Amino acid sequence: MMRSQGSVSLRLLQNTDANTMALMANNIKIWNNVRNYFPHPYLEADANKFITFCHQQNPPLNFAITHDGNFCGVIGLVPLLDVYAQAAEMGYWIGEPFWGKGIVVKSIQLMVQYAFQQLHIIRLQSAVFEYNTASMRVLEKCGFTKEGIAKNAVLKNGKVYDEHRYALLKAI
Repeated sequence: MMRSQGSVSLRLLQNTDANTMALMANNIKIWNNVRNYFPHPYLEADANKFITFCHQQNPPLNFAITHDGNFCGVIGLVPLLDVYAQAAEMGYWIGEPFWGKGIVVKSIQLMVQYAFQQLHIIRLQSAVFEYNTASMRVLEKCGFTKEGIAKNAVLKNGKVYDEHRYALLKAI
């Protein structure tokens, strides 16, 4: 799958992404905004393990974000189960050198299109830690609505934080 919007594309992760992925993901500023199962430090072995996992997905759910052909991050979906089977949670991260360039907005727009058109998802949701206001703004620019705040829902770095929950619904 290759989807593009200007200089931003989503493509399948490649084994050759592992080194750059590890260099970018091994950043405490990224780790502070993702769930704890995302390793820190983030090593090339972690990138290789994740890429192998992604190659086994059918349909693909995780993609490399590229800018002008250069790997700069990852965006993915986690399908929900049971009565939530037509919904998925979306997550993403982007290397610090690429922050503030509108790349994540375009990446989310491409992922929304893929999820709604190809995967027949009708609800995308994303959770953001209370201090990650940049991610909140990105989701809002992409049409996501804040549905609520889960108070004291997150334990990160030994501290308790609120989680802001966003969703985007497919018109049905």
